Amino acid sequence: MSGLEIRELECFIALADELHFGRAGERLYVSQSRVSQLLRALERRIGARLVERSSRRVRLTPSGERFLAELRPAYEALSATVDSAREAARGVSGRLRIGFQGTADARLMEAITEFQEQHPACVTEIVEIPFSDPFGAVRHGAVDTAIVLLPVAEPDLVLGPLFSRQPQNVAVSVRHPFAGRASLKAAELTETPLISASAPAPAYWREAHAPSAVPAPEVRTLQEGLTLVAAGRGGMLLCSPTADYHGRRDVTFVPVEGLPDSVLGMVWHRDAETERVRAFARAVASVS
Repeated sequence: MSGLEIRELECFIALADELHFGRAGERLYVSQSRVSQLLRALERRIGARLVERSSRRVRLTPSGERFLAELRPAYEALSATVDSAREAARGVSGRLRIGFQGTADARLMEAITEFQEQHPACVTEIVEIPFSDPFGAVRHGAVDTAIVLLPVAEPDLVLGPLFSRQPQNVAVSVRHPFAGRASLKAAELTETPLISASAPAPAYWREAHAPSAVPAPEVRTLQEGLTLVAAGRGGMLLCSPTADYHGRRDVTFVPVEGLPDSVLGMVWHRDAETERVRAFARAVASVS
C-alpha cells in the first residue's frame, strides 16, 4: 500500500471498462499518454502486466482480470464512503426521488412531510412506479428509494423500515357471488380467479398477491386490474386503504380472514445508499 496512487487505480478501472486508451483518457479528462503513464506506474508497483495492447485491440491479462475483480468492489466501497462523508459534512441536501406503488397513503405522506421539515435543503420528488414492476425503478436509478408491497427477496436491494400493516380485502364485481358477503375465509380464494401483476414482477411476488390455482388475467397497473374486476374477470387482493381510495360503484371490497396483512416496505439499491436515503429511512421508521 506504500505510495499507492488512487489515480492509477481509477485509470486502470476506466481502461478495463473502455478497453481503449483514448476513451479511457476522455473519461478521466487526461491525455492518452497520461493513461499509458499511469498504467505503467501501476504495473511497476504490482510487478505484473495488467493490460495487453496491440495495434488492433486492448485486453486485460489474466493478472489484470484477477486484479480488477478484487479492486472494483473495494474501490466502489471507498467511493461510497467518501460520498457519504461528504453528504454528512454538508448536511442532507440535493434531491431525493421517492417511488411509490399503488397509493401514496397518509403514512407515506406523513413520512415525506417529516423528512422535508427536518431537511429543508433537500427537495423530494414523488414518482408512481408500475404495479407490475415494483423493483425496476430502484434498480435502474429512476428513483433513489421506493415504497413497495412486500414480500421483497431481491439480493441487490436493501429492505428498510416496514410500515402500513393493513388487513386485506378482495375486490370483486358487484355481480360476483362474493359481493354480498360480510367477509371471506382465505381458503375460499384458492379456487377463485385472482388477477395478478404481470412480469417483470418476480413470480414469488405475484403469487403472494394472487394465491389462487385458477388462471386469471395479469395486469400492468392497478387501474387495469380494477377494470377487469368490474368486468367480472376475477377478484383482486388489495389492502384496506387502497380499497377505500379506489372505491367505485361497480366494484365491492370484501374483507378476507386468514391472510397475512398487507405490508409496505422501503427499499433501495445496495450500491446506491446515500445519506439522503438513510435520513428518509429514519423518517419512515418514525411513523411506522
